[in-house]
Order: sequence, then C-alpha cells, then structure tokens
Amino acid sequence: MSLKISNEEITNRQAVFMKKIKEKQVDEAILFSEADIFYLTGFKFIATERPISLIFDAKGKTTLFVPLLEKEYAKLNAKVNTVATYPEYPGIKHPMEYLKEIIENISPRKSTFGVDSNGYNSPYGYRGPNFLEIINDKKIINIFGLVEEMRFVKSEQEIELIKVSCKWGAYAHTLLQKYSKVGLRELEVATKATSEATLSMANTLGSDYIPHGSPASAEFRGQIGEMSAFPHVTTQNKKLKKGDNLVTWGAADVWGYKSELERTMFIEEASDVQEKYYKHMYNAQEIAFDKIKPGIKASEVEKEVQKYFNENGLSENIKHHTGHNMGLLNHEAPFFDLGDHTIIEEGMVFSVEPGIYVEGLGAFRNSDTIVVTDKGMEMITYYPRDFESLII
Repeated sequence: MSLKISNEEITNRQAVFMKKIKEKQVDEAILFSEADIFYLTGFKFIATERPISLIFDAKGKTTLFVPLLEKEYAKLNAKVNTVATYPEYPGIKHPMEYLKEIIENISPRKSTFGVDSNGYNSPYGYRGPNFLEIINDKKIINIFGLVEEMRFVKSEQEIELIKVSCKWGAYAHTLLQKYSKVGLRELEVATKATSEATLSMANTLGSDYIPHGSPASAEFRGQIGEMSAFPHVTTQNKKLKKGDNLVTWGAADVWGYKSELERTMFIEEASDVQEKYYKHMYNAQEIAFDKIKPGIKASEVEKEVQKYFNENGLSENIKHHTGHNMGLLNHEAPFFDLGDHTIIEEGMVFSVEPGIYVEGLGAFRNSDTIVVTDKGMEMITYYPRDFESLII
C-alpha cells in the first residue's frame, strides 16, 4: 500500500472545496489553517512567525503564499498551481502587503471572498494587520470550519493510513507495558519504548515512510497512580510503585494521520476497588461501541454512556465526553458529546474513551480508535482490554 495520500485524491479535495464555496456564493477563498492547507495541498510545514496561506481564485487555481525559505520545499511537495513568496518576516515590507498585491492580481474588485479566519495567527511572535484590514474592496464570507467538515468522513486511503498508525501505536504500547517495572521512572520507560518502536517502524516501512508528525511512541503523560485522576496532567517523571494504576498511551503518525490507543494498567496488583471502577469503565465503552452506527446523532452515543454512569452513581467521577473524531489532528469535530448533534456517517473515525476519575486513587480510561461502517463500527486498534491482561 502507499504510505501517503495520492496527488489524485488531493486534486479531488480541491475540486470538492471549490464546489462547496460556490454553493455559498463565494468566488475566491483564502485559508490560513495549517491542517487545512496540508489537507488540500500535501504541503506539511512548521507554522512560525512567517505567515503562510493558500489562495483559490474563481477558476479553482491555487496559489500557495510562503516565505522565501520555504520556496523550494513547497515547489517539491505542494500540489498547487503557483508558489508565491515574500523575503522575510517582519521585513522592510510586511508580508501582508505582498499578500494584498497577489490577491489584487488574481481577484477582481467587488468579488465575494471566503476566509477561514481574520488572518494569520501564531504564538511565535507574529504581528501584523488582519486580513480584513488589507482587503477592503470585497464582500467577505466566513468559511471557517468548511474544510474541517470535509475532513469528517475519511477516504479509503485515509483509513488505510490510520490503520497503519494503529498497528505501530499498539507495538509501541506493547513495549511500554513490557518495560514498566516497580522503581523505574516514567521518562525512562517511555523513552525506551518509544525509541525502540520508532526504529522498528522506520526500518520496517523503509524510505517511503514519512511521519509528518511523531513516529511510533508510547508514554504515560504523567498519569501515574493518583496523578492519573487529572485527565490532562503533564509528565511528572514519577517512579512506578506497586499497586499504581496507569493511564497509558500509544500512537504513531503516518503521513500526518493519527490514531489513539489508551489503556488503564496496574503495577503488579490491583485492589477490588480498582477492579470495580475498571469494569464500570469497560462497560461504558461497550455501551458506546454498541450504540455507534451511521444515521444517528453523535449526542445519542454520549446520552447512552451518561445514562449508565448516572444509574451506577458515577456522575461525579466523569470529567469529559466519550470521544472525538480524529485524522490529521488528535482531536477533531464531531464529538460524542451531549451538545454535538452531528449525524454520524460511514467512514468517520472516532476515539471511544469514556473515563472515570477518582480523587486520591486515579483514572480508569481506555481509548480505542474506530471506523464507522455501513451497519455499525469496526475497532481498528487492537490491544487486550480484559482486566487481567492489564496487570503488569
């Protein structure tokens, strides 16, 4: 199989994008979102203080606007008609002035222009006028979220890449479980597992493999013992202790596409209390699996999971929704959430990860990546979920 998205599929995405903006009575468009530009061009870049954008003219011709230092790299990798450059940021002449000239050359006055944001934004020191301040002779239409909606449903090529990601995420996680021992520190175990998995993945897939992200990796992300009760705690580098429950994570990027595998594991032994909470979490995940199918609202999945938690007196231990779409980003819309009424479609890829959090004890959360099928779902992460297999 190919380890990248084909140029043919990228060209088709551009055609679909043009069709969608025309339906909104939009003539031309500009995008600043890093993920959306990659999705529509195949050009993966590091977003810094130097603005980058993608412009579509009324005929669907594409211009990628990049700093000079990206010129050759963009021409080699971007599926676009034109690569336009500016010297540097901030420069004697601000990049937005160059962008204004480009747009004036390709876009007639009084046209309707679609924009995904007010302009380029970056935490790396960028300062400059927003897009509306440099373009004042056009009708502006907000198309924020349009490309993300295109990314909701995955193509066959995308699903294959995500399945490869699942395979290597599981391998990295296997190593994490193997090397987790009493007395070892978090970073020691995670670094060893990640390094070994990354080298194995790179050697097995060969020169055709381009991660466009992090290769195979596994870690704890600070969720060790009672600290795991904080869902997004950061690395604490704690020593593993007998009886700790761990929330572990394995993943791998394949041409930018991601998957998610999480498990709740226990060091050497687990108490009856830990087993009780684990089995409640397991049951909630099974309820979600059974509910997922095309044609229902995403909120209906969450409703069933929350019903189980409520019936078992666990509501105070629940801190987040049951899952989220994923692809080029770890978290994408739509979500298994009471407030998200998006209709589930065949080809959507979700995490399913209901969690239970007990202060002073820890967290109980498994996460699996699934693909929505014509009648239900297919779990594409594979790793033991039974309680006994997760006692290290």
